[in-house]
Amino acid sequence: MKPIRHLLAAIGLSFVLSPAHAGQVEVLHWWTSGGEAKAMGVLKEMMEEQGHTWKDFAVAGGGGEAAMTVLKTRAVSGNPPAAAQIKGHDIQEWAKLGFLTNLDDVAKEEKWDQVLPPIVSDIMKYEGHYVAVPVNVHRVNWLWVNPDVFKKVGVEVPHTWDEFFEVADKIKAAGIIPLAHGGQAWQDATVFEAVALAELGPKDYTAAFVNHDMDVLSGPKMVEALTKFHKIRDYIDPNAVGRDWNVATKMVINGDAAMQIMGDWAKGEFTAADKVAGKDYECVPAPGTEGSFTFNIDSLAMFKLNNEANEKAQMDLARTILRPKFQTIFNKAKGSIPVRTDVDMASFDDCAKASMKAFKATAENGGLVPSMAHGMATTSAVQGQIFDVITNFFNTKDADPEATAKQLASAVQSAL
Repeated sequence: MKPIRHLLAAIGLSFVLSPAHAGQVEVLHWWTSGGEAKAMGVLKEMMEEQGHTWKDFAVAGGGGEAAMTVLKTRAVSGNPPAAAQIKGHDIQEWAKLGFLTNLDDVAKEEKWDQVLPPIVSDIMKYEGHYVAVPVNVHRVNWLWVNPDVFKKVGVEVPHTWDEFFEVADKIKAAGIIPLAHGGQAWQDATVFEAVALAELGPKDYTAAFVNHDMDVLSGPKMVEALTKFHKIRDYIDPNAVGRDWNVATKMVINGDAAMQIMGDWAKGEFTAADKVAGKDYECVPAPGTEGSFTFNIDSLAMFKLNNEANEKAQMDLARTILRPKFQTIFNKAKGSIPVRTDVDMASFDDCAKASMKAFKATAENGGLVPSMAHGMATTSAVQGQIFDVITNFFNTKDADPEATAKQLASAVQSAL
């Protein structure tokens, strides 16, 4: 006679062998590029290993605008996913509206307050209670370089904007695109904030984009930042309009372009293409920003559910995300660094090690600043106004930097 467990399996009663608490976790996100999809696959596997069912709700679009539109519809209709990729100030907005659930029990059990830097944990809380889980830390102000192109042209990697323009002229003369770029508002803003950080410095950057200081927003340093930002138009190709960021990264990987200014999620694309940091590509701080770190923290906010099994799965998801094993595997695939400061970095690549070193150093010396372009510095309303001004300026051939700086201040003021 067959063992009872074989008989049960044969007639389809597999639930007897599954964890009694198994539930479903539906996760809404916009991690859809090669490296990002690989990273999410890790989380899916870990949840399935715990007996839960994973329901992937991926909405393409690097800036997340399409995903947020879908999420609002689902939440308002009373059918939210278990977790959704939400960042920065938006976490507070969703919590204020009463949609997010309390994660304090898991946070206490897993000692989140001890393993997370305060600048991170504060963003994950609403009125002192955890409502979201940080997944990683991205450094946004990176310049990605194809060393073969530089060697072919005979130029050195630029460390200032003056050097950048000088090098870009020579690369362009050699018939190669100097800067790979995607003409989307959030990508324009990513490049702009790198230029602004170089010109303003961390203190005035924070004054402008976090504290909304009108004098800094409309001042001479901002005018200079806008002037240099506009000049970058001369070094991107005519087909940049509408291009996704990962397509631009592939241009650097393939040697069709020399450089890209993008957060370190771009490294996930190099990794997915079997490229090695320090050999096949180089990562250096964006020109003029070596002593600063513009951070973007990805996080999953947890929504209130009405199914006990799914709630248990949701708590297991929150617990799994911050454990060292997932932090290590996920961030290697994603290109980011662990959000926990106690994770062993020995097995990470040179770019990740440099990023973690800079993250810790700038947290101490004041050079750590939140990304405006990626929703960490200000509200979505203010960010939207900045995006409109910056993109219109960048795409207008004879735009006036001084007038645009005043317009930028007015636009921010209107959204406060």
